[in-house]
Amino acid sequence: MANDPENAPIGEDPKLDSLEGRIAAARKAEDERIAKEHAPMRDGRSAGIQIASTMVGYPVGGIIIGLVLDNVFDTLPWITIVLMFLAFAGACLHVVQMNKNRAD
Repeated sequence: MANDPENAPIGEDPKLDSLEGRIAAARKAEDERIAKEHAPMRDGRSAGIQIASTMVGYPVGGIIIGLVLDNVFDTLPWITIVLMFLAFAGACLHVVQMNKNRAD
């Protein structure tokens, strides 16, 4: 009876122990894959805030620097307008680059 595989206790079969170990390893690997796959979804709010602050901050910075330079060189409003548009274009490029890096 000790050699009878049908009446052997469940926990003592080495094949079952091996199977349970493989199942546990597969579950752990799947949990890590799912966590890695959904990780970018968790920080969507911070990415949105970063994009919004970039799209507002760059042009505001361009306007401030432009106003200072316009007052120094007495060319109001031309340097301000040029720097505002350049800063907006720079902000758009920065946002595109951030999104490209996030997708990788």
